[in-house]
Amino acid sequence: MGFALSDMTLSSSAFGPNGSIPKKHTGEGEDVSPALSWSNAPSDTKGFAVICHDPDAPLVTPMGTYGFVHWVLYNIPGDVAALAEGSAEFTQGKNDFGKTGYNGPMPPNGHGLHQYYFWVLSLKDAVQLDPGLTMWELLKQIEPKVNGMNRLVGTYQRD
Repeated sequence: MGFALSDMTLSSSAFGPNGSIPKKHTGEGEDVSPALSWSNAPSDTKGFAVICHDPDAPLVTPMGTYGFVHWVLYNIPGDVAALAEGSAEFTQGKNDFGKTGYNGPMPPNGHGLHQYYFWVLSLKDAVQLDPGLTMWELLKQIEPKVNGMNRLVGTYQRD
């Protein structure tokens, strides 16, 4: 699977690029997803998916995957360009906590600063995928349909 960054932009009113994610959006706070918005999607976009992944988590699975997935969201229509804070809209996938929906940053105590990659992927075809897909299952299914993507990186460190 290969992806390349596009001209899309992804932003949040909760934190800026490489900025600290507020505790409200973490496992130590209210644990609600931050508001996100995107722009400059390719003109042929028919849908979106959003992912939050922590590549700094020291986990490698027997399947060769790495890091820790905090959020998988998909079946987002192509005319949507934002998600409200705590959004429960659209189809939730399975995160690495074994739950569906968003569960925010919660690195191990003393583990230092982690980076959290919030990704938006635009799709040239509308899809209706079943709920509960993992990030890796989702990426396998949408890879041929991805026509644009970009990320917003936030940071968090446990108190």
